[in-house]
Amino acid sequence: MSEVPDSEFELKADLVFLAMGFVSPVQQVLDAFGVQKDPRGNVRAATEGEGAYQTSNPKLFAAGDMRRGQSLVVWAIREGRQCARSVDEFLMGSSVLPR
Repeated sequence: MSEVPDSEFELKADLVFLAMGFVSPVQQVLDAFGVQKDPRGNVRAATEGEGAYQTSNPKLFAAGDMRRGQSLVVWAIREGRQCARSVDEFLMGSSVLPR
């Protein structure tokens, strides 16, 4: 990736998903959101209990490569589903989504 001068713009959004693939998370993005990182520079977020997949910023959740680093797509799918349940619980107070 390389920056294109004068190409910046803003879009209003209620929800943003960052799909990074097999690269390290962009540290400037993580720093802008003020999330804690693990020693490898990935987003720190627990996977169990209340607040699962929630970052140190309580309105941000992380799963897959952003949280665990480069891994298999099956892990990203599993974490995506589990993270969706945690977001549902955060927003609705409970969830009927499978864990």
